[in-house]
This record gives sequence, structure tokens and C-alpha cells, in this order.
Amino acid sequence: MIRQPLVAGNWKMNGSRSTVIALADAIKSVIKKNDQVDVLVLPSFVHLSLVEQLLVGTKIQWGAQNLHQQAEGAFTGEVSGSMLADLGCQYVLVGHSERRQLFHEDLEVVLQKFKAALQYKITPILCVGETLAERENGQTQRVIEQQIQSVIEGAGINAFEKAVVAYEPVWAIGTGRSASPEVAEEAHSFIRQIFAKQNVDVANSLRILYGGSVKADNALGLFTKPDIDGALVGGASLDVASFLAIAKAASSSKS
Repeated sequence: MIRQPLVAGNWKMNGSRSTVIALADAIKSVIKKNDQVDVLVLPSFVHLSLVEQLLVGTKIQWGAQNLHQQAEGAFTGEVSGSMLADLGCQYVLVGHSERRQLFHEDLEVVLQKFKAALQYKITPILCVGETLAERENGQTQRVIEQQIQSVIEGAGINAFEKAVVAYEPVWAIGTGRSASPEVAEEAHSFIRQIFAKQNVDVANSLRILYGGSVKADNALGLFTKPDIDGALVGGASLDVASFLAIAKAASSSKS
């Protein structure tokens, strides 16, 4: 099965009105509707409305970096799935390593956020991955399987017909270190096998992104691997030339 590559730019807690406008305008001037790649940007909450205005009617999609698991209520400073849907968000990150580590989101919180995204017809991008200590202790597969299986058990395997998975080795995020294409493919293949054991069709159609210091010079080597369907890009997504080169690599790798 040929899966359309997806390249998502996670802008994290970066940007101003002027930089967001410049980034969005540059991306939409290059990415055309017939390109064989889906492109997504994930700005901060405060810039979502601006990004919607800038990108509406283009091929580029937009989403959020997080959501609260409840629909509404006295949760000061939080943003609900219904609010994101109201802004036209098509995607939302769930369980990003920074949310798991810095904000202590456990398996149950990640599950509830995943379900909340689906409730409002927003595609969740479930992030999974191991720390350096876990990798060195031979726990990579155990950690990944636990993170995925907890969501499968709570939301159902068919929920992943409307979801994306991103493998982000925590030891490679923001460190400049990237997993080799072979190491990344090994993890992606393992992830697909987890789903194939329960539903082959879901496993074959599921897009699995790599997220760990993806750059213009290593993107093509990653994307030519059979189970890597694009990238969740961090720092390089703030550099227009780098981000567009990564998107171009994704498009050419599957054509």
C-alpha cells in the first residue's frame, strides 16, 4: 500500500505574528496541491487563528500541539478539543515526549486526550518513543509497545484508522543526534507489527512518522525506508528552506 507522506512542523513555543506570517506565506508559495506530500504546521495556541486565516484554501493543513482531555470546565489556561475544532484544526499532537516528561502526562492522560481528539473529529498524532537510558537498557520495544497498547486497549484498534503515530526517540530530540535510517526503520517496522497483530488493514494504512532531529540532509535517507511515512519536524520546521527541503524529500521518495 502506498501511503501519502506527511511532514508536520512542530513550532513548539516559538514565533511571533511576523515570523508566523513569514513562515506560512513562504510554505504556501512553494507547496502545491499536486505535490505528493501532505504538509502540516503546528503553531502555538495563540497563533492558531492567524494560521487558519493564512492557510485556508491551500493544501497546507494546520493543527495544535496539545489539547485538554475534558470538553469544557474550570481548567484555567487549557484548550479543549471543541475549541480546536472550531478553529478548523485538522490534527493535534498527543503524548509528545515533552508533554510526557516535562508535564508528567501518564498513559491514562494520553489515552483520554487521544479519545478527546477523535470525539471532535481531529486526527491525533500519537507520539511514542524511548529515552536514552531506556534504549541503553534494551527497553525500546517494551516502552513503545506499552505506550501504544494502552491506547489500543482504551480506544480500540479501529480508532487508528483516523490517527497517525510518530516515533520520536527522546534521545534524538533537540540533540542534533538522529537515529540512522536503519535504526529508525527498525522501530517503525516494530510499531507496524504491533498493529498488524490485531488488524492488518489498519497496520497497512497507518502513517508512522519519524521525529528526532530530522534535517534536510538526512530526510531522504529516512523516507526511502518502507515503514517511514514522513516526519514530525521540530527545530528545522522554523527554517523555511530546511522545512521545504524535507517536504520535497518526502514527496520524491514515494514518487
